[in-house]
Amino acid sequence: MRFVFACSGSGGILALRMTAESQVFERAGIRDIAGRVLASERVSAGDGARLFRCRDLPALGMLADAVRRRMNDDRATYIRNRYINYSNICILDCQFCAFARRRREPGAWEYTLPEMVELARKAAREGVTELHIVGGLHPTLPFDYYLGMMRELRVAAPGVHLKAFTAIEIRHMAERVAKRPIPEVLEALRDAGLGSLTGGGAEIFDAGVRDRICRGKETAEEWLGVHREWHRMGGRSTCTMLYGHVEMAEHRADHLCRLRALQDETGGFTGFIPLPFQPEDNELAHVRRCSGFEDLRAIAVSRIMLDNVRHVTAYWVGLGLPMAQVALGFGADDLHGTIMEEHIFHMAGADSPQAVTVSLLERVIREAGKVPFERDSHYGVLSEGRATAVA
Repeated sequence: MRFVFACSGSGGILALRMTAESQVFERAGIRDIAGRVLASERVSAGDGARLFRCRDLPALGMLADAVRRRMNDDRATYIRNRYINYSNICILDCQFCAFARRRREPGAWEYTLPEMVELARKAAREGVTELHIVGGLHPTLPFDYYLGMMRELRVAAPGVHLKAFTAIEIRHMAERVAKRPIPEVLEALRDAGLGSLTGGGAEIFDAGVRDRICRGKETAEEWLGVHREWHRMGGRSTCTMLYGHVEMAEHRADHLCRLRALQDETGGFTGFIPLPFQPEDNELAHVRRCSGFEDLRAIAVSRIMLDNVRHVTAYWVGLGLPMAQVALGFGADDLHGTIMEEHIFHMAGADSPQAVTVSLLERVIREAGKVPFERDSHYGVLSEGRATAVA
C-alpha cells in the first residue's frame, strides 16, 4: 500500500494525490477525513461518527493500518499475564453484566489472601510478568484486605507487575470502605504495591447510555477523575470502550474524544482496549452480538481517532483469536496476553479459550505479517519473539 503526497504553496500544505488509494477513500465517502488523518491532523467527533457509520471496511482498514504503521511500524506485542478475579460479589446490578453475584447467590465466590498468594506464586514460577486483578464492589471487605492483597502479592511474586482495580473499585474503596479521599487511597495502594490501574468500567461515557446499561455506576466524569488523579501521581493505566449494545455512532465517537482529551492533559494512558459486548446471560440478552465487521470497524476507527494513545489492543478473549489476528491489519498492534483464567467475558458467553501460550500468540502475529515482541505492562518491549517464522 502506498500513499503519495505533494507539497504546494509556501506553507508546504500536504495534498493527497488522486492515486488508487485516494480513490478508495473517495468511493467510501471519507476522502476528506483520510486526507486529514494522513497529514497527521486530528479528526473531530463528527468525523468519528461518520467513520463509525462507514460501510467500506477495506477503506477503514487501509486508513487505520497507515496510522498503525506510523506509530508502531510492523511490531505487534503480547504480555505474559494472569487474571485473578478476587471476588464477583457486587452491590451493583449493571444490566449488561453476567459476572456479578450477591453474597449468598449461587456462583458467588471470594478468594482469601492465602489463596491469591498461591495463585501468584504459581504464575510467577510459570514466567508471568503481570497479574491483572479486578473484582466486584464487595459490600464488606475492609480496606486492609486490598492493602494486604497488594503487599502479599508483591512478596509472593517479586518483580511481577500488579495491574489492579477499575476506577469504580477505587471509588468504592474511597467512599464506602476506607472513607478517605481518592488520592489518599491511591497513594496507600501504590505504597502497598499497586503498579497500574486497569481500564475497565468505562463502558460508554454518555449519561443516557449508562443509565440503560449500568444504572448506578460511576459517571463518566468520575471514571475520568480517578484516572486523572492516578496519572497526576505519575501512575499509568489503560483505557477501554464497551461497544455493541445500545450505543450509537455519536456515543462511540464522543467516548473516544473524552479519552483523547484526558490523554492530552495527562499522557497517562499506555494503551486502549475496545471491548465487544457479550449479550448472553444478562438483562441485555436480546441485543444482537457484534459481527466481525463491527468488531473490525470499531478497532479501525479507534486507531484513527486516538492519535495520542500509541497502542490499540485486539482483545482476543472477546473477539476470538482468529478475529484478533485479522484486527492486526485494521489498526491493532497488540494481542493482550496469555490471560489464564478469565471470568468476566466467559461468564457472559465468550467461547474463546481460558488461556493461550506464548508460542501460539507469536505464531498468530507472524501469520498476520507482523513481528512479535513480548512487552511489559506499560507496553515497553522486553524481547523479540522467538517462535519459528511462518513460511
